Amino acid sequence: MADAEKLNQAGKSAPRKVKYRKTKARWHPAMQAIPIPGIRRMVNMAASMKDVIHLSIGQPDLPTPKHIIDAYVDALHAGQTGYTMDAGLPELLVALRDYYSKRYDRKLTRDNILITSGATEAMYLALSATAAPGRQFIVTDPSFLIYAPLIRMNGGEVKFIPTRIENNHQLDPDEVIRAMGSRTFAVVLNSPNNPTGAVYPRSTIETILEECAFRGIQVFSDEVYDHLIFDDQEYASVLKCSVDLDNIMCISSFSKTYSMAGLRVGWVISSQATIKSLRRYHMFTTSVANTPSQFAGVAALTGDQQPTRDMVKIYQERRDKIVELVNQTPHLTGYQPGGAFFTFPELPPHVDGNDLALRMLKETGVCVVPGDAFGETTTNAMRLSFAAPCEKLEEAFDRIIPWMAKQNF
Repeated sequence: MADAEKLNQAGKSAPRKVKYRKTKARWHPAMQAIPIPGIRRMVNMAASMKDVIHLSIGQPDLPTPKHIIDAYVDALHAGQTGYTMDAGLPELLVALRDYYSKRYDRKLTRDNILITSGATEAMYLALSATAAPGRQFIVTDPSFLIYAPLIRMNGGEVKFIPTRIENNHQLDPDEVIRAMGSRTFAVVLNSPNNPTGAVYPRSTIETILEECAFRGIQVFSDEVYDHLIFDDQEYASVLKCSVDLDNIMCISSFSKTYSMAGLRVGWVISSQATIKSLRRYHMFTTSVANTPSQFAGVAALTGDQQPTRDMVKIYQERRDKIVELVNQTPHLTGYQPGGAFFTFPELPPHVDGNDLALRMLKETGVCVVPGDAFGETTTNAMRLSFAAPCEKLEEAFDRIIPWMAKQNF
């Protein structure tokens, strides 16, 4: 007799087989606002390949100046491995105060500055602490890929202002002003721009700042490439162009200027009231920035600045080279970026840049980032990084140019 029948005769039910359903983690709905980064997708694929040339990574390839490395190591040997104050290492706050007060002829205090774990944390604090339902943020298209997701994650609305290759991706201040309305809460600026390398002139920055001050609109200015300026241009920081800091948050870091990307030290400069509020928020995120890295930052600001000037000269030479190479490439339309280490050439309007970048990686071994990682109107573009020696740029285009010539667009 079957086991089930025996149980039934005894007045007992047969044991049921329970099926357990696999459930996904119950993430907050705001997680839906985070896209799969196009940069990671390309780099992860390239990692499984051999003989890949990267024009994809947005970090300096030049060495960190020796006196900065020495300061980091000295801090370790001196036992400087504990927490700093939540606002940051006092010596670094003083160094930043003095450096920016002199550079932009603006009187700052230590209380105007908050040290963060890179500019990414600084921008996270600024945007997530202010984005909310009903608040609209004006952002350029294309733009660095974290702005829009951070705003949307916290219920804010993004209004994109496109920049155009025929205008060297310059931002039209009149277009920004026309986009402002009753729900406009903030404008996000990034000059030099990632991914385009565009450097906005003082007239553009001043016009936008004046209108924002009049309307009570916040300005978030990402200035991480503020030293990588080519052709002896003047750099128009919001710290120099704004009347006061009441509606300004200026964000930067050591990552690009001093080749310190992995040391993760950035900052926010704003009004004392804003910094006081952000300090409380900062305590519940990363608490403090890396302590030895902050000592390295002091050395960066107070030490010899010639290495940075040398870096800028090298990047400008590379900029000239990649502009020349893009102009030689069939189906690519280029321009001359004014700063950073990126260019953002376009393909014919109907071409899917994402599909082309994937095929180009597989067939030539050159890795770039498709334009759709940076905006909604740039699907036919690609970001090329020239944080690589001129010889490597030439090697990459020795593969790209003949391959592009074979494409039937």
